[in-house]
Amino acid sequence: MAIDAPFPPSRPDAASRARFQALVVPYLDAAYNLAHWLTRNDADAQDIVQEAMLRALRYFDSFHGADARVWLLAIVRNTFYTLRAKHAPESARDPLEDDSHLLVDPRPSPETVALLAVDVGSLQAALARLPAAWREVLVLRELEECSYKEIAAITDQKIGTVMSRLARARERLREELTHRPPHDHAGRSHGGSDHIGSDHISEAHRHDLR
Repeated sequence: MAIDAPFPPSRPDAASRARFQALVVPYLDAAYNLAHWLTRNDADAQDIVQEAMLRALRYFDSFHGADARVWLLAIVRNTFYTLRAKHAPESARDPLEDDSHLLVDPRPSPETVALLAVDVGSLQAALARLPAAWREVLVLRELEECSYKEIAAITDQKIGTVMSRLARARERLREELTHRPPHDHAGRSHGGSDHIGSDHISEAHRHDLR
């Protein structure tokens, strides 16, 4: 979704703005996609992205040529959790579980492949029901195709924790898909719905989920 990149009242010089436009703005859609799945609300997602872009521009001098997408997505994520902490009561926040004890096999199991063979609408609804901490790793891994190292940088977690949390998120997603009734998406019946045939989402389904 296209969003105009905002600039604060005190604008940087023309060279900095041009560099910001060239390096950061191309990842605006990825920023909105992450914000959308974290907030589950279009208006809130746009607010998060606007604030994140302001912060990114404000601190652009601290960016020294690393991965601009990872840098921006980390700002989007931090903006979401900062604003949520100000407005959400403690009881409404998603609990973070200790992931350190879970051993992870990163390869997709036959069960995973079978359970993810569902229509896009059902997958959207199931993903939206997951806690934010699990939604974000799934979105970053499956929709934005980030590596474990990139996700670790964005979420400020160890790679082992990322892999463990991703395994938990996939397991919860499988439970949601198994125990919830099918979800009609855009009026399509099961016979005419698209299907996902592997643990990694195809480009067509990735586009539908965005």
